[in-house]
Amino acid sequence: MTTRREQTSQESRELILAAAAELFAAKGYRQTTFADVAERSGISRGSIPWHFGSKEGLLLAVLERSVEMIRARLGEEPGESGEAGFDRMVEAAAALFVLPTTKLFVTLLVEALEPGSPIQGRYVEIHNTLREHCRRSLERLPLPPELSADALAVMIIGAGIGVHQQWLLAPGLVDPDRALAALRTLLAAAMVPPAGQGGEVQGWSVGR
Repeated sequence: MTTRREQTSQESRELILAAAAELFAAKGYRQTTFADVAERSGISRGSIPWHFGSKEGLLLAVLERSVEMIRARLGEEPGESGEAGFDRMVEAAAALFVLPTTKLFVTLLVEALEPGSPIQGRYVEIHNTLREHCRRSLERLPLPPELSADALAVMIIGAGIGVHQQWLLAPGLVDPDRALAALRTLLAAAMVPPAGQGGEVQGWSVGR
């Protein structure tokens, strides 16, 4: 049975993680201090190293929490096949790319690419998780033989992250909903028509 002290400790930890994720996304890792996190979370500054050891430990914990959130959003296995599965995949992508964690990943990308970066491994894991789920979804769809699910998954994840990055830089100029709708149109056009429907892909309607 969880004691009140353990519950309070867990609640404090979650408040610190949420505050740190917001600050890392808004200011970047280097510009964020323990004092910033303490002020945002309402938890004493001294509690942060007690929970996470160091600023690097806090960052790794934030990214681990973000990976768990992505997995929870995607679910363990893709669901339906056909048009329903296609729609679910597009909707999941749209939902992911407006999560606060996505802004965090974009903000910290440059730091993840630096040689010896402590967060590079977490970024590899995040991208692997996204690609693998996307690939499993695509394998349930009627793709033409020359278009592999692996390669298409790479393109979809790259497009989604790129759209989000452009939107963060110029939100007044980039409409992520329209961009994702355009991506859906391109994907739908690549699908093999169901048997007996000739050269026209009926039922693969465009739009969200």
